[in-house]
Amino acid sequence: MAGFSSSIGRKYAMALSAFFLLVFLVMHLFTNMLSVFSVNGFNQASYFMGYNPFIQYLMQPILIFAVFFHFIMGFILEAKNNKARPVKYDVNGAAANSSWMSRNMIISGLVILAFLGLHMYDFWFHEINHKYIQGNIDDIGTDRFWIELHEKFADPIKVVIYVVAFILLGLHLAHGFQSAFQSVGARHPKYTPFIKAFGTWYSILIPAGFILIAIYHFVTQ
Repeated sequence: MAGFSSSIGRKYAMALSAFFLLVFLVMHLFTNMLSVFSVNGFNQASYFMGYNPFIQYLMQPILIFAVFFHFIMGFILEAKNNKARPVKYDVNGAAANSSWMSRNMIISGLVILAFLGLHMYDFWFHEINHKYIQGNIDDIGTDRFWIELHEKFADPIKVVIYVVAFILLGLHLAHGFQSAFQSVGARHPKYTPFIKAFGTWYSILIPAGFILIAIYHFVTQ
């Protein structure tokens, strides 16, 4: 397989990280959606995710690496593509041959990255503080998780930020889903229409699910 020094190798590596993150989003949504239907179910699932050694010490570092690798590789590819273009595309020509999102994936990516910083501050840093700084690594209580999530969405400004971020994520996914499959050579007259349709529904339903969770916790304060 081509290395990172080649354009094909970089696109392939970015696509693989995208697939990993696409699977993670489904799992993350499923866990968080439990908070809408079952307080105890969400607490139990959150405790398992937060205290299971395999998840905490193997999967979590892989996830963090995949997130930053995906965005850094995206910036590198965009810079390489811009450098390879001797002349900037004409505005009208660009609009006619590609979607707005495909031309602005870096912008949406930067906004999503900034949102991830807020999300990690709200939840991940809180867990690090609770378990490792306050010394609750052996905490066996599971009742706190739903309450902590619920209280995060009491602020309407934060809810608006989350909603806007997930709308942008949906737009990002609408282009990125299909692009990832193209990067690994998954192009076929028989399967490409299905990939496009599945990607469209994925880019709508996943962000909509997260938005529903945020709004639910806000309106049920």
